[in-house]
Amino acid sequence: MDGSVSEAYTPGNSSSGQGDRTPAIEARGLVKRFDGTLAVDGVDLTVPEGAIYGILGPNGAGKTTTLRMLLGIIEPDAGLRRVLGHDRPHDIARLIGYLPEERGLYPSMRADEAIAFMGALRGLPLAEGRVRGRAMLEEAGLAHAAERQIRQLSKGMAQTVQLLGTLVHRPRLVVLDEPFSGLDAINQGKLERMIRRLAEDGTTVIFSTHVIAHAERLCQGIAIIAGGKVPFAGQVDEARDRIPAQVSLETRAPDGRWRAALPADAHHDIKAGGGHFWRFALPDSGVEPLLRALIEGEAGILSLSIERAGLHDAFVHIAGEAAAAALNADGPETAR
Repeated sequence: MDGSVSEAYTPGNSSSGQGDRTPAIEARGLVKRFDGTLAVDGVDLTVPEGAIYGILGPNGAGKTTTLRMLLGIIEPDAGLRRVLGHDRPHDIARLIGYLPEERGLYPSMRADEAIAFMGALRGLPLAEGRVRGRAMLEEAGLAHAAERQIRQLSKGMAQTVQLLGTLVHRPRLVVLDEPFSGLDAINQGKLERMIRRLAEDGTTVIFSTHVIAHAERLCQGIAIIAGGKVPFAGQVDEARDRIPAQVSLETRAPDGRWRAALPADAHHDIKAGGGHFWRFALPDSGVEPLLRALIEGEAGILSLSIERAGLHDAFVHIAGEAAAAALNADGPETAR
């Protein structure tokens, strides 16, 4: 697929900047069953206004169902939700932009008309939608395609048109379900930059993904969903800090009183050149007391580095090996 994502968008008109950080989305105890099967089991979420927030999990974890409940597309069997301060999301549809995982436009509709039509569904007058749509297509480098039918566009161009239609009415909240699916690396980068610019303007962006790298680069906050439950919801750094940072240390001395500063389970290897290599979790006391003990004990530090856990490792730690295996099995092009 020749995915082509526009970097052009029309800024949102949020009345609350990032400094305010009031909740754009609040959900408590959301539950949903389909034919007796529990798809979502007590989901709790709080998304600050102006944030970029990711929902992470493998196919079938409940990500799409959760988003659809938040937007009022389907009703929860139990639980409460508030979107931009409202209990009924349909009442504020004009303030929301939603890109579903099922990409779809009317094939006989022109590109500019498709954007205007999507805006009209959110309360934007068709005439204004046409004007904005043509301007957005021009900024996206697709002015030549404005009067082409959707069926005449490449898949990537059609995906760009649908994305612009999601933004044409200048929403305060943008919800993207697996937005990176089908895009090559270049256009994934363009979409990431667009998401950052939306948030800089004060628009709240929430997206689901099974590709953790996107969330690690973009998100301030995340929710991990596995088996319909949320074992973690909070800041990305908080998730990473669930696993202690790892210390890699190389010393000249094999032993000494400095060894007392290393955990008892520190892994020890002897390198070919005679150096001693140690790997262990950073002690709770931090790196400064460790360094002091190594220097005062004349360990002969050859190298020392501290590596924080990545979000993928945190996902495995929080959600478990089975969920991580399912996530990896989805692959970079699978959408759910």
